Amino acid sequence: MAQAQTPRPLKLVVLGDSLSAGYGLPASAAFPAVLEQALRQKGHAVDIANAGVSGDVAQGGLERLDWSVPDGTDGVIVELGANDALRGFDPAVTEKALEEIITRLKARGIPVLLAGMYAPRNLGVEYTGRFDGLFRALAEKHALVFYPFFLEGIAGDRALNQPDLLHPTTQGVRVIVERILPTVERFLETIRSKS
Repeated sequence: MAQAQTPRPLKLVVLGDSLSAGYGLPASAAFPAVLEQALRQKGHAVDIANAGVSGDVAQGGLERLDWSVPDGTDGVIVELGANDALRGFDPAVTEKALEEIITRLKARGIPVLLAGMYAPRNLGVEYTGRFDGLFRALAEKHALVFYPFFLEGIAGDRALNQPDLLHPTTQGVRVIVERILPTVERFLETIRSKS
């Protein structure tokens, strides 16, 4: 009797900033590593590369896109924009860079899961409305799997963030992974259905 073939692991890349790079944490506690472990525990064969660079803005992610996402990548989780908001960049600049990242990955046949970000509330209603909305608009325009707020469940929580209140603790990363997991599983289904 022929043995059932185990599917080859899907190769994912997390293209992000310090929130996915694992700022202040051991590599094993960074978002991509914890997500990979959680998915494997649920029976998904995945290898997840950490292409997070602390301090990166969306334009920085675009500039290093080609070498951050090697050929053979099955899907990319884009987690960028937090630093753009912290620096008060015009949301149109962030949107243009993210749009270019998405368009270039789509041209290479690589599906994208877009993780949204919310701007700090002290930047005012007009700014936060424009910034927060750009992620959903891009996801809808490009029919992407979308997770509205990467820091869902931990934003502003002193117990789940490092003293700077910007970067998650080890436990904070676990909460992010727990929250985003169903969306990532849906993303894996869309990738597998195309292969």
